[in-house]
Amino acid sequence: QFDVIKTVKSVENRLSHIKKPITVSIIGCVVNGPGEAKQTEIGITGGGKDNHMLYINGLETEKVVTKDMINKIVTLVEEKASNL
Repeated sequence: QFDVIKTVKSVENRLSHIKKPITVSIIGCVVNGPGEAKQTEIGITGGGKDNHMLYINGLETEKVVTKDMINKIVTLVEEKASNL
């Protein structure tokens, strides 16, 4: 439902300054993704009609549209890293 490789590369580039261990999942599959995202601190799974599900500590939290996805992940990881 979105370009997973491009998204991962962008997130990795923007978070290269974070050195604290935080588990992040970016999964395009709406079928298998939720199970995997539930095992990470911050996860996002692809969804239909430009709606992707965000997971925080294994719990579904909100839907995120594609254009906001990268900024949302980066913000959440930076916030979490600053609190560790």
